[in-house]
Amino acid sequence: MALDKNEIVRKLVPVFRTFGYEGATLSRISKATGLGRASLYHHFPHGKQEMAQAVLNYVNEWFSGTVLEPLRSSQQPVERLSAMSDSLNRFYNCGQDTCLLSIFTLGECHDSFKSHVQRALNTWIEHLAQVLTEAGLSGEQAHQRAEDAVIQIQGALIVTRGLGCTKAFERIVQQLPEQLLKPV
Repeated sequence: MALDKNEIVRKLVPVFRTFGYEGATLSRISKATGLGRASLYHHFPHGKQEMAQAVLNYVNEWFSGTVLEPLRSSQQPVERLSAMSDSLNRFYNCGQDTCLLSIFTLGECHDSFKSHVQRALNTWIEHLAQVLTEAGLSGEQAHQRAEDAVIQIQGALIVTRGLGCTKAFERIVQQLPEQLLKPV
């Protein structure tokens, strides 16, 4: 049974998450997808860079639908932030899954994906800041706390991978709503 392009992209995600851009060799990609080089180039004529872009687009849509969507709801800010935190925990598999945005800021692929990474991070920060503004923080405070939250989450992902223990990540996402909404 032939795989459609979306199925191929889903199989590419763990390859890039595990090995990064440089380590996602055609051999590893071929093994993960079950496709030979000719079939891969049929679906992705521009090669690995096009595959990586497809992975980023797929993960960005997934992130938007699972993590950002709760922030766009009409619930109270604390409920929206709690829902986002729960979604983050699932999205990053309790901190065990690497953030692809961080992977695409390293090495030779940095320049190719810089605008995509910036756009994704800015969108996340803007969504968080909007909720915090609605909760009564000034625009500047809301933006700073939103940035700090993303920094904490990304840092917790690194610590979780480095220590091989998910407790730091789980603690950060659990405490996030309270920290974001604490009085000034």
